[in-house]
Amino acid sequence: MVCPKCSTQNRDVARFCTRCHTTLRFKCPACEHEQKQGGVCEKCGVDFVKYATMLIVQRQSEHDLEHERLERRSGLLKSLVWAPLSGGISVFRYFFLPKKQE
Repeated sequence: MVCPKCSTQNRDVARFCTRCHTTLRFKCPACEHEQKQGGVCEKCGVDFVKYATMLIVQRQSEHDLEHERLERRSGLLKSLVWAPLSGGISVFRYFFLPKKQE
């Protein structure tokens, strides 16, 4: 396989050029089809950049949901810890007063 950037001869199984480290074979993130060009998969038609962006957005939304769940849990624990000192007002506020919207 000849590198398109520096014209160095590489083994057929090489993923990167041994001289300039240019990517020689791209792997589709969706179907794992290997091809010589990046951008759009020749087999399934997935755009690599859009697919990666979608995965990042999906992980970010999962992270946000987990963060929100942990914030609620820590709020409850704080209220329970402060209950003896505040006479239960913090627990009352946690359960019966409206939450702040961010």
